[in-house]
Amino acid sequence: MPAAFHSPPACGRGNIALDARPPCFHCVRMSDTPPDHLSIDPDSEHFHAEALQRGIGIRFKGNERKDVEEYSISEGWIRVQAGKTVDRRGKPLTIKLTGEVEAWYETTPETDAPDAEDEPADKM
Repeated sequence: MPAAFHSPPACGRGNIALDARPPCFHCVRMSDTPPDHLSIDPDSEHFHAEALQRGIGIRFKGNERKDVEEYSISEGWIRVQAGKTVDRRGKPLTIKLTGEVEAWYETTPETDAPDAEDEPADKM
């Protein structure tokens, strides 16, 4: 099998070398750099559960934000919920804010696994 081909990942994309789209999250190794574009909506094509489990920190225009629904570092924007308003399908309405976006993982891959030492001993 040529080097350009690999077994198709969950996304169904078999030949990354001939595909014009950037590699999907499943085709690249997990690194210390979060994805360029990420969404917390499970229906979005930019939803990546593995990245969200590690925890993502977002700094927008120099301020750390905890209310980000979606972000794009390369395009320089974030989406945040617009109050408590929802659409007819029950999803929150969002607004797009533009500016400098920084993202980082809040945990390292080594700290993802729970330690047995953290659990309290049985009380008698």
